[in-house]
Amino acid sequence: MTTELTVTGMTCGHCEKAVREALQNVPGVQTVQVDRTAGHATVTGDADPQALVHAVTEEGYAAQVRA
Repeated sequence: MTTELTVTGMTCGHCEKAVREALQNVPGVQTVQVDRTAGHATVTGDADPQALVHAVTEEGYAAQVRA
C-alpha cells in the first residue's frame, strides 16, 4: 500500500530528514520518500495513515493524507 501525505512547514534539509525519520519509525513502514520543495511524502507499507500523520505532527509539521 502507498500513502501520500501533504506536509507543510519543511524549510530545509534538516526538516526533511526529521520528517523522513519520524515516518520510518512508524510500525509497518517499508520505504519513505520526502520532498520538502513539493511539501510531499510518499510512504509504502501497511502503516496506519493516521499514525503517519501523528508522527509528522509530533515533529512540529502539519500533515494530511492526500486523497
